Amino acid sequence: MALLFLAVGALSSAPPLAFAEEPIRDAFGREVQVSAAKRILTLGADISEIVVALGAEDRIIAVDRGSTYPETLKQKPNVGYRRALSAEGVISLAPELILASEDAGPSTAIDILKSLSTPLVFVPEKNTLEGMIAKIELISRTLGLEERGKELAARVTADFNAATALAERVPAERRRRVVFFHGLLKLTAAGEGTAANAIISYAGGINPLDFKGYKSVSEESLVEIAPEVVVMMPDDKGGPTPEEVFSIPALKTTPAARDKALIVLKGAYMINFGPRTAGAIRDIAAALYPDVLAGENVAQ
Repeated sequence: MALLFLAVGALSSAPPLAFAEEPIRDAFGREVQVSAAKRILTLGADISEIVVALGAEDRIIAVDRGSTYPETLKQKPNVGYRRALSAEGVISLAPELILASEDAGPSTAIDILKSLSTPLVFVPEKNTLEGMIAKIELISRTLGLEERGKELAARVTADFNAATALAERVPAERRRRVVFFHGLLKLTAAGEGTAANAIISYAGGINPLDFKGYKSVSEESLVEIAPEVVVMMPDDKGGPTPEEVFSIPALKTTPAARDKALIVLKGAYMINFGPRTAGAIRDIAAALYPDVLAGENVAQ
């Protein structure tokens, strides 16, 4: 099934260089004094997308490995996985402001970055609409772009509410059991508290896993929970294909294998709660319930 990838575009024209005059209180309650920053390093795909959507992409001088949207971010220096940072690598880029997801690490690198004079603002991770708006408000205030932040928040809220309204059309007895796998090698699945699980739930899917975070799932567990649909990210080799996924012994006997029910969505689109999350919700809802949502304008 072909899936449409949706975007929340950046506000037109470059914003004036500004900053929050009062200290910023970040995800950990730290008060951080920021100044007008021309050189911003973003650590988190959702954070990078929000900065771009606010019209400040020209200020981003480097990103983490997961920040691949829009395509222009791939041309910027990459500091690697946000949870496995090298403090020296970050420092060498001479950022004037670091915007980091609250789960950035390791702690040794973060402690070094905290000790610098460079402002370091941690952005909260909460996989709800309210959490997404909190990210936008914090980032826009840090950059001195509150008015643009209000516009973006209003647009994202309307888009999100329209997308989740689709799932409300699906009768409870029709909702399907869905499992998101981060990888097939160890069958690492998304449990409670993950963005993938939240997006699936908002799209009307049921996650049958009873653990939090990401964890390997055994063949016995998969037989018991009997997933009806598998969701994955692309492998950059044209796959994964249903044949590849459902040839794995642990998945062969599942209802998903019987129906070859596989949905593939890009990683930054699927495992981050950001401006494009409403698009992911629409795409999954349309793929899960094409008969129920037939005739709906899911691509907004």
